[in-house]
Amino acid sequence: MGERVYLTNEQARRFMLLKQGLLGDYRYSGKQGVLEYIIQAGCIQFDPIDVCGRSPELVLHARVKGFKKGMLYSLLYEDRSLLDYFDKNLSIIPTSDWPYFHRFRQAYRDGGRSYDRINEICDEIRRIIGEKGPVSSSNVGFDEIVDWYWEDTRLSRATLETMYFRGELVVHHKKGTIKYYDLAENCIPEDILNRPDPYPNEMDHMKWRVFRRIGGVGLLWNRASDAWLNIRNLKSEQRSRIFSQLMEEGKIIEVVVEGMKDRLYCLSSDGELLKAVLENQKFKARCEFLAPLDNMLWDRKLIAALFGFDYKWEIYTPVHQRRYGHYVLPVLYGDRFAGRVEAICNRKEKTLIVKNFWYEEGVRPGKRLQAAVLKRLKRLAEFNDCPGISVLTGVPLCPPDFLVK
Repeated sequence: MGERVYLTNEQARRFMLLKQGLLGDYRYSGKQGVLEYIIQAGCIQFDPIDVCGRSPELVLHARVKGFKKGMLYSLLYEDRSLLDYFDKNLSIIPTSDWPYFHRFRQAYRDGGRSYDRINEICDEIRRIIGEKGPVSSSNVGFDEIVDWYWEDTRLSRATLETMYFRGELVVHHKKGTIKYYDLAENCIPEDILNRPDPYPNEMDHMKWRVFRRIGGVGLLWNRASDAWLNIRNLKSEQRSRIFSQLMEEGKIIEVVVEGMKDRLYCLSSDGELLKAVLENQKFKARCEFLAPLDNMLWDRKLIAALFGFDYKWEIYTPVHQRRYGHYVLPVLYGDRFAGRVEAICNRKEKTLIVKNFWYEEGVRPGKRLQAAVLKRLKRLAEFNDCPGISVLTGVPLCPPDFLVK
């Protein structure tokens, strides 16, 4: 039988926040801190929408002291320490994890939409890249329309994306949202590129991924969850077997949280963080804005149960059904969610516009909290190269030195 610990709700919240690097002093700093956080998290999700920073940028801005957007893209497209690939949907992963996704690549080699037509031109795509260097779907020709996953598309796009899924190509760089692809052997070290699958057994592979997702969130339960997205063939029976095996192997710890029926689990390697919260150590309160796809929010039902915070990313919700706005960021203060902020960057005028702010029920917007929120807004504005901040009339903030419209 594996180890079991008992935590109060407050201790469990603090453990999760410490694991995520969102409570107390910053655990991560600078470009190296970006790499360290992503390695320990396994992956961060990518989304191209840029309202006040793209999702992975916001994830890192909340955790890495001194983070600049260029640090992430330098690690991706210069150092090649990180890689755009599929993990929890479209993600950024450590390049060193490439071998673990062999079966994902093999699935696309074995089949897929417009399979035969795509295979007919793969050699030609390789030849073009060999001559031209990295290419996008708009500069290789092949404008024929073919069946594709999201919608019918040009053969060039379908082929480049298929070769990317198969691991023949990788994203060399991006210009805005346009991807430029290069041959994988030009970007991934040979010893990593050709390393065999560490877990050829399907169950062992799923166990590795479940273990990794627990670490990516900090605390998870053995329940259906968006945290398991894109772990193929993972059913409740397999998941329960995996949790039992990880417990028997001493790799995870069962966590009993005051007032919660379901057991939670954390990595055994996070024992020092458990010790810190069990000793009720004091931690500096920080105010941070979380990205909609932040690792800590991967299981929103768990966040609701543990923090009493009900969050939905409403970008795909019809306007008349939205409670808040299409791109609203949760606001952390200390070990609680204090509110939600809707802010957009007007890049033409170099101004961060605060459209709205909602305090959570029961939160008293005292001077200390308001000062922390305003300081965090200034950081967000600077992060997006916006020297100006505009707080719209009626927004419940008291900005003494802000431009108010």
